[in-house]
Amino acid sequence: MPVSLEEILKISHLARLHVDPEEAGQYAADLSSILAWVQQMNKVDTRGVDPMAHPLDACQRLREDKVTESDQREKFQAIAPRTENGLYLVPKVIE
Repeated sequence: MPVSLEEILKISHLARLHVDPEEAGQYAADLSSILAWVQQMNKVDTRGVDPMAHPLDACQRLREDKVTESDQREKFQAIAPRTENGLYLVPKVIE
């Protein structure tokens, strides 16, 4: 799935990333090769293969589930610009 130069510029605009037009061609080529690799991986037959959480048979050391900090909610809410019923009020950001 080739990605065009225009698509790279549109994506970078939507992501609010600055991309030099001279470099956009290389980004398009790199992204196209990554998407081609993903398409190739999607063709692999994985029926009968159990999903794994991790490729190594390792167990994770877990820490004890205990409270390590004191409750500072009131302190943090006191310095917040706006709160209501224990919640932080923020400006609406939906366009």
